Amino acid sequence: MVASDKVIVSVDAGVMTVTINRPEVRNAVDRDVSYAVCVALDELDHRSDLRVGILTGAGGTFCAGMDLAEFARGAQIRVKGRGLMGLAFTPPDKPIIAAVEGYAVGGGFEAALACDLIVASREARFGLPEVKRGLAAAGGGLVRLPRRIPQNIAMEIALTGEMVTAERLETYGLINRLCEPGEALQVATELARIIAANAPMGVSASKRVVIRQRDWSTETMFEQQESITRPVLDSEDAREGARAFKEKRNPNWSGK
Repeated sequence: MVASDKVIVSVDAGVMTVTINRPEVRNAVDRDVSYAVCVALDELDHRSDLRVGILTGAGGTFCAGMDLAEFARGAQIRVKGRGLMGLAFTPPDKPIIAAVEGYAVGGGFEAALACDLIVASREARFGLPEVKRGLAAAGGGLVRLPRRIPQNIAMEIALTGEMVTAERLETYGLINRLCEPGEALQVATELARIIAANAPMGVSASKRVVIRQRDWSTETMFEQQESITRPVLDSEDAREGARAFKEKRNPNWSGK
């Protein structure tokens, strides 16, 4: 388990919750945070008892992105080869949910975009202000956002650097659950538990297909899908799922 007062990690019922704990700077990411979150997400993938991750922030805000004061001093904040928090370039194989209160700015917004699902408070605000700081949103903002919402809206967000509300982003389909202020983690946990109750091989394969299919041609998409889903269909869990349905009981997943 990660040991850091800047990143709090908890585990319950197959769900790992990773909380950035620097509320005094709106959970801006310094080197310690970046590497601690990366280690936690690697643990999420490696532990068979863990099914789903949640990324959130302490003190009523999600993440203000990279700590610019540290960056200005020359600190190497990004995880080598993996980007901010090890999430920007290499998201975990297992599902991860962003639980957003307050601000998700810059690298914080990019971290949310690297997650599979986003739960946000109605009062949450998102933005890519890099252009206002002489930077560019190279941690995923410029490439993930146009794939998730209309390109012209993504272009506006990237070029103006202005904030946008969760409610507006929800209309474009970016937000999975819109909730009342203070309830984002609770709602994300409820969503995570629904996912965690499902067959782990099926969940893993489903995530892989949904992410990869965007690069598949119409001619090859079912062949590509077959290589990922066939082991699921041939698994013991597939047979256990059928037995449990017939016997009207909850399935006992083995992950095999």
